[in-house]
Amino acid sequence: MWRNLVRLQCQARLAWSTRQSRRARFAVLQPATDLSTATSERKKFYQDVSISQREDGLFEINLDRRKLKTPGGKLFTVPNEALAVAVATEWDTQKDTLKFYTMHLTTLCNTALDNPTQRDKDQIIMASLKFLETDTICYRTEEPAALVELQKNEWDPVLNWVEKRYNVVIGSSSSILGPQIAEETKDTFRQHLGSFNFWALTGLEFVITQLKSVVLSFGLIDRHLTVEQAVLLSRLEEEYQIRRWGNIEWAHDYDMYELRARTAAGTLFVHLSSESSTIKRKLMQD
Repeated sequence: MWRNLVRLQCQARLAWSTRQSRRARFAVLQPATDLSTATSERKKFYQDVSISQREDGLFEINLDRRKLKTPGGKLFTVPNEALAVAVATEWDTQKDTLKFYTMHLTTLCNTALDNPTQRDKDQIIMASLKFLETDTICYRTEEPAALVELQKNEWDPVLNWVEKRYNVVIGSSSSILGPQIAEETKDTFRQHLGSFNFWALTGLEFVITQLKSVVLSFGLIDRHLTVEQAVLLSRLEEEYQIRRWGNIEWAHDYDMYELRARTAAGTLFVHLSSESSTIKRKLMQD
């Protein structure tokens, strides 16, 4: 699964590069000072990337002999070797220009380390649960009939799975108000989200935000859905309209690749942040 997630991130890099080149015709990019800025770029200033473990067990990323730091000035440290290797790989695969908007794992680590909004776990959980009340697959259309049938065929199986998996009732509605989510359901999901550590929860909220769906995100994290499936289901109505009316040349594919890359990175981040075992350094050479 990890190899597939990494592949999706790499697949998006070319799309992003081309898209940024097109945007450059209309706007001049300012020099980047914040590594989390989505459109920032900077000339590459290092040759070698390595990781090292500290006495407290945390891992650092080294660019030549420099220790990587966060935009907030903190030493960039991650909780395990698996995540360190993944982040180091993002830096190692950069070419002459650092394209920070492709380095989603690095950005997620920066968010977890700097915590710019100073939120705790409970606040992140609360923000994540708000998406349950407006979950993408719970809002159904009343027409056209073909789209109604498509939503039923594609979304219902996932909704049924998550209800059975967590022993909850969610339902769906064609009303603008959406379904009424029972407090028992919210409490169950609140407890489940609370089982994640702060880092993994940061990644999970990122995935939920990308898909606009708690249900699809749980299906993805629990490996019931692949990234491709989750992204397609989150864009079901848009894909239906595109098949019916056509799409703008190149824009649709770039948007799809970007969403896949972000979703894949968030999912990988959740799993790696929950990883307790170490891996051989040989993976850095594979």
